[in-house]
Amino acid sequence: MSAGLNLAQQEAVNYMHGPCLVLAGAGSGKTRVITHKIARLIQAGLEAKRIAAITFTNKAAAEMRERAKSLVGREAKEVLICTFHALGVRMMRQDGTALGLKPQFSILDSDDVTSILKDAGGTTDAATARQWQWAISAWKNAGLNAAQALAQAKDDNERITAKVMERYEERLTAYQSVDFDDLIGMPLRLLRDFPEVREKWQKALGHVLVDEYQDTNATQYELLKLLLGERGRFTAVGDDDQSIYGWRGATLDNLRKLPQDYPTLKVVKLEQNYRSTSAILRAANNVIQPNPKLFPKTLFSELGEGEPVRVVDCDSEEHEAERMVARIQSIRANGAGKDWKDFAVLYRANHQARVFEQALRKAQIPYKVSGGQSFFDRAEIRDLCGWLRLWVNNDDDPAFLRSVTTPKRGIGHQTLQSLGTFASQYKLSLFAALFSPSLGSVLNARAVGSLHEFGRYVNDLEFRARHTVGAEDAKAFLLEWLKDIGYEKHLYDGEDNEKVAAARWTNVLDFIDWMSARCGGEIDDTAGVTLATERKTLLEVAQTIALLSTISEREKDQNVVTLSTLHASKGLEWPHVVLAGCVEGMLPFKPEDADGGAVTESFVQRLQEERRLMYVGITRAQRSLAVSWSKKRKKGREMVPAQPSRFIAEMALDKTTVKEDPREKLKALRAEFAKKSADAAAAAAAASGAA
Repeated sequence: MSAGLNLAQQEAVNYMHGPCLVLAGAGSGKTRVITHKIARLIQAGLEAKRIAAITFTNKAAAEMRERAKSLVGREAKEVLICTFHALGVRMMRQDGTALGLKPQFSILDSDDVTSILKDAGGTTDAATARQWQWAISAWKNAGLNAAQALAQAKDDNERITAKVMERYEERLTAYQSVDFDDLIGMPLRLLRDFPEVREKWQKALGHVLVDEYQDTNATQYELLKLLLGERGRFTAVGDDDQSIYGWRGATLDNLRKLPQDYPTLKVVKLEQNYRSTSAILRAANNVIQPNPKLFPKTLFSELGEGEPVRVVDCDSEEHEAERMVARIQSIRANGAGKDWKDFAVLYRANHQARVFEQALRKAQIPYKVSGGQSFFDRAEIRDLCGWLRLWVNNDDDPAFLRSVTTPKRGIGHQTLQSLGTFASQYKLSLFAALFSPSLGSVLNARAVGSLHEFGRYVNDLEFRARHTVGAEDAKAFLLEWLKDIGYEKHLYDGEDNEKVAAARWTNVLDFIDWMSARCGGEIDDTAGVTLATERKTLLEVAQTIALLSTISEREKDQNVVTLSTLHASKGLEWPHVVLAGCVEGMLPFKPEDADGGAVTESFVQRLQEERRLMYVGITRAQRSLAVSWSKKRKKGREMVPAQPSRFIAEMALDKTTVKEDPREKLKALRAEFAKKSADAAAAAAAASGAA
């Protein structure tokens, strides 16, 4: 099983009898260690179904499942490989009744949460609702409910938010719905407050592996502790140097606590990097050096010294984008990068992409912007998901409102408002209220008739979806439903541009194909249920819908340059990377009101996280890395002078080799190519003359 593993990797894989922390430096083969450890545990006699591997993204879970399958074959299907949120869903579907939740609860997306908060807080301002949303999410991640948040509120603003949170929690209970934070918080309550549920899950799981452990928040840590129990049979794999999600609650305290909570903890360091050249790793090690170390480590590589890391200084952001294009063209002309997909341009914030997009378009270089709109964020897909959610859970009011109005079916705003008031008065969901015998007291017979017709139609769809199994039947059913509700016509009526409407309809058909394939068992369930390739009913597939963030990984095969934020680049790698916009104020990022220039504790912590972000960016590069900055940058509507990022100096590069002007290099290459062509032509002419 340990073929191809280095000594440190073997040590991590073979240690199975207690708590183990694997400090996996960038590019050191952590997924390899996790999948080999799964295989080793099975080989040692642990049943596959008693192993759980928890990741942070569906994509990571899918990759891990594939790799595990190649090592242990069919048994990999039994291993629970899923995200934290998918594990939460599984626990709640099985045991959520203890918290008053029915198994068919709905999972609300971010937009649903915003609209419920607007209602709960009596505002029409989405920005205010989003501020509440972030505050409530932070409280939930810290393990607080509305009453606890109110008790520790520091000012009027926080008191108002806590009151809104209380009304928000009431609405979620009424709608039989949860938000994403609840998928961690509620399982934690289940394990903490119900000993029989806790014992059941501790017995079920013989060993838990956690990927990207440095990204866990306080609630996830408590959840893990309760899942593991006293025995603490787990393998946590992470890297304190790559902890870049502090802003969403991730805390390095979770790494600090491990040796205290588990005194027998074994720590294994993976320091050999299989991704980058020595020149790139030296720059990375130098940058991260000033940060305090929980567990000191130094990455090394046996891939040779490689190209020196280059610093490209530019006059403006447009100039920086031109130089980036010239660099890509010169590397390709040199033969070092064959495909466009070998190149990535990474930056701190989304808005920085625009100038690079313009330069790539001008040079006719294909590209994609990573971290752009997810398939599931498109309005047409959200419409269809609203209907599916309503089939699964009739009490899901946000889904009800979306479905009853999309496409329009003669049920007006006034009718819905009266229904809403009636439902609130009797503490019913909108769907339950429409069948109430006393609804006629607030609505006329025509309105009641229209609502009844809609209710019966939804019930009929739900019944049929429950009995529709397999890909072909699912596809036929879904296409017939779309025809029934006139969805294609609705899209064309709503768009002035026919091409846009056609593209949206194509997205809908893609979605139907994808849903059908899932019913036929042609796709593993990315939501984390690894019973793999059996056929499912349409209703079963609809239940997992809210957990999915991407419809497929079609993008990965595109031969295009990647433009990406540093955060979105984590876990990825490219042969050639340009780290762009490395100026003070952007990287490290400095909010305008940050500490008024004072060196406070929060400033120091922010700077350390920004340094880790730079480290993540550097370690994405395999063969070449250029770090670029511009002497002027746009701030609002004006140009302001800029200074190179302090991290460039911290890289401690060899000053004689790092300066580069890609345009000069490209010019020299073209001149050399022209000379070779001229020489070849002269030689050919001489040869024909001699003949």
